[in-house]
Amino acid sequence: MSTIYRPKPLYNVFNVPLLGRLLKWRWGRLVFQIFLLLIAALMLYDGFTGPQFAPENLSTVITWVHYRGLIVFGFLLIGNLFCMGCPFTLPRTLAKKLAINGIRWPRALRNKWVALGLLVFYFFLYEWLDLWASPLLTVYVILAYFLASFVLEAVFQESAFCKYVCPLGTFNFASSTISPTQIMVADHDTCRTCVGRECVNGSTSTPGEPVAKGQKLINTDDIQILGCGTELFAPQMQSNLDCTLCLDCVRACPHDNVVLGIRNPLSELQNDAWPKRWDIAFMILIFAFAGLSNAFGMVPPVFALEAALGQMLNTAGEAIPLLIIFGVLNIVLPLGLGTAAAWLSRAFSKRPEPLVNTLSHYAPAFAPLAFAIWLTHYGGFHFLSSALGIIPLFQTFLRDHRLTFVGQPDWTLGPVVPFNWLDGIEFVMLLAGFAASYAVLIRRARLNGRKDKILAQLPWLLLLIGLVAAALWIFALPMEMRGSNFLS
Repeated sequence: MSTIYRPKPLYNVFNVPLLGRLLKWRWGRLVFQIFLLLIAALMLYDGFTGPQFAPENLSTVITWVHYRGLIVFGFLLIGNLFCMGCPFTLPRTLAKKLAINGIRWPRALRNKWVALGLLVFYFFLYEWLDLWASPLLTVYVILAYFLASFVLEAVFQESAFCKYVCPLGTFNFASSTISPTQIMVADHDTCRTCVGRECVNGSTSTPGEPVAKGQKLINTDDIQILGCGTELFAPQMQSNLDCTLCLDCVRACPHDNVVLGIRNPLSELQNDAWPKRWDIAFMILIFAFAGLSNAFGMVPPVFALEAALGQMLNTAGEAIPLLIIFGVLNIVLPLGLGTAAAWLSRAFSKRPEPLVNTLSHYAPAFAPLAFAIWLTHYGGFHFLSSALGIIPLFQTFLRDHRLTFVGQPDWTLGPVVPFNWLDGIEFVMLLAGFAASYAVLIRRARLNGRKDKILAQLPWLLLLIGLVAAALWIFALPMEMRGSNFLS
């Protein structure tokens, strides 16, 4: 019988001196958002006016080397830091004041399918248009994010952009499932007696006034502190899915009962915390396969495959071959193999349950390996191999604007660690991810009274082995060092 998973904090991050006060401060998030907004402004400026050679432009180097590397390390060490400081949602308060009462995101679209489709489309565009090589296209992507976020925040009540549309947010939600922090409550009894539910509804000028979940106040000026933008109710939160780590729930709670707790990074994956939905289950599988396809797009075999498909189809250019390759890797394989594994697993276990239940039960086991693939690619390869290249690049940017006191750029800077360490680091990352996924798989086979034997686990284990084997093969091949000053 299923039991309710109520996460308990091993430690409250807000108890850390200074850091805790900054995070809980009403304007604490704004500090992080303004910092990232200034970086975004710098990227936009250099993207429009600077050299259009990717390794010499801040927009491409920061986006495709530093942002991607720092974000995956952030998930591993702390949590969803980018969504916390996301500059795209900075005008949220203004947008909310412009919002039209009663407008809700369409019920049929309250799932991850739109965001997953945009994520897959984004990866296709990244390869087809060589976004990593174009500062101008990179800044257009940034501007598109600002515009889409503001418009959707203004039109719809909930943060529809973050929860249902943003492909970057979907990537972040999937990644944060292995993070060591999570929003929790210190005392569930306090939440049971709470009248206003300010953590989700927002704190008003009349504290404690009841407001039904999903409804707006008649006068939005009454809201002093916004509640959860994605409408998560803190005492019912069982995972990091849909949590942008904005901490609005923390600041709005009049009882000081919402905490940012330290947890076992595998805790939500080893418990029955996720809804049994096709979109959530496939989100994790697509997350894993997209990690492989994104890396595969940078190794020699993909170029041979593109040429072969182009010749077979008698088509010029790489759009159609890439569309086929990415369609197969990012859609056909995760959906097909995931469904087949669920069908076999259900048949072997002889459990009379809907197929979506079996798929949803075992899909979380792929999250650690999926994240390890992205960590190996963005963090282990691109970031560690060229992160220090930002120093001479920034020196050059300043010197081009007549700030010569920064000294002569040293273009030999780049690798954080010696190149001959990278293969070993990547190998360890991938095997650690596989080991964690296997541990979760075993745990889920025994979760809530299930006693699925090895035969029922076998389809999932074989799929995990196939993924890690493919990842080891891809990362053993020569790979393009995109967006850095060490282009191969």
